[in-house]
Amino acid sequence: MQTTLRIALRFLLAKRRAMMMSLTGIAFGVGFIILTQAITAGFQAFFIQTILGADGAIRVADKNQLTEVSIEAEPVKDGKKGPSVSVKVESDRKYIEGVVEPRLQIEAIRRIPEVVGISEVVRGNITIQSATREESAQVFGINVDNHLAVSDLGKQIVFGSVSDLRASSSAVMLGTELANRLKIRLGDSVLIAYGGQSIRYRVAALYETGVRDIDRIRIYMQLEESRILLKRPFGATFLQVSLHDPQRAPEVAKVIESITEHRAASWQEREKVWLAVFAFFRILAAITVSTIIVVSGLGMFNTLAMIVMEKTKEIAILRSMGFTRRDIAMTFMLQGALVLMAGLFLGFVLGALCTLVTENVPITIRGIFTTDHVVVAWEFSHYVLAGIMAAVVVAVASWFPARRAARMEPAEIIRGASQ
Repeated sequence: MQTTLRIALRFLLAKRRAMMMSLTGIAFGVGFIILTQAITAGFQAFFIQTILGADGAIRVADKNQLTEVSIEAEPVKDGKKGPSVSVKVESDRKYIEGVVEPRLQIEAIRRIPEVVGISEVVRGNITIQSATREESAQVFGINVDNHLAVSDLGKQIVFGSVSDLRASSSAVMLGTELANRLKIRLGDSVLIAYGGQSIRYRVAALYETGVRDIDRIRIYMQLEESRILLKRPFGATFLQVSLHDPQRAPEVAKVIESITEHRAASWQEREKVWLAVFAFFRILAAITVSTIIVVSGLGMFNTLAMIVMEKTKEIAILRSMGFTRRDIAMTFMLQGALVLMAGLFLGFVLGALCTLVTENVPITIRGIFTTDHVVVAWEFSHYVLAGIMAAVVVAVASWFPARRAARMEPAEIIRGASQ
């Protein structure tokens, strides 16, 4: 093995310039794959964190009611009709809006070990008016302490404090986007109208989730005050549930549906469109950047093929000295392995450095989330993915020249050289 390695290294150094080009391409390809995966995975993780912080892992809403349809049938036996029978089959599910008896449902859901917290929410469409303009919005009536346990609302407050909302029934919390549209500041009064009546409230805090559609429309107030405003003394619009492991939300949602007979939607179901978009961009980025490695692999293939053509005499001598076909093939595969290992090392270092630098690049994004810098994810799987892609390309590029070299017959080479 040591002799084969020395021969492979000697053959490799004979084409050092061409091999250096392939090595550089592999290093850059590996590094850029790591970088693009870190960026796309980082933004995806940040989006998920934002959604979980705003809407929780599971939403329980709308009681489902199974409806049955009776079908009359007359069985036929030996050509004669028998007595008619009635068969009941399940029809479509009928959903009753809202959560019926939320306290009983909360008690049942709390028994599930994966559940961390539950918040009862009463929601209604309202009109909010400031001194300058009027906007349509939605009131979210919450028990402040319960809702802080299932969301990041406490961390999202940028002006004021949650204690002010807790202390006064006439206090409300607005999103910064809605506050800017209404031209109001902390402490100002607003008029909220619903069902022909208007009540004045004081802005106790301003929050920013990072999701523009949320910050533009949601108004938080105490649960009991929302019942008075919306004239809903009983029930709830939905229950917001948080879990120890949000990734298990689909499984827990099925359990909740079976226990409560209410529809439970996991965050993966609610945001499946955006999750699919992020997955598409991750795959697209990996395919696009991997072309650098593929081009480098083609260069390596050409270089190894040239080495096989130029070293035919040396191959014949090695075969005559007792080297087997396997030894010859291993010699050329080792050349690819040496370039691969060097390329992976340089690529890993390049990818880590680029990710570190990119993490501090300022960028302003407002929309589905809010950030002022590039978000990256440091995951070992990105390095594994880049390594596997590079290894596959190099293995294919090395195999065909190695196979050709191994099939050479020393007698034919020596006979051809003597003529």
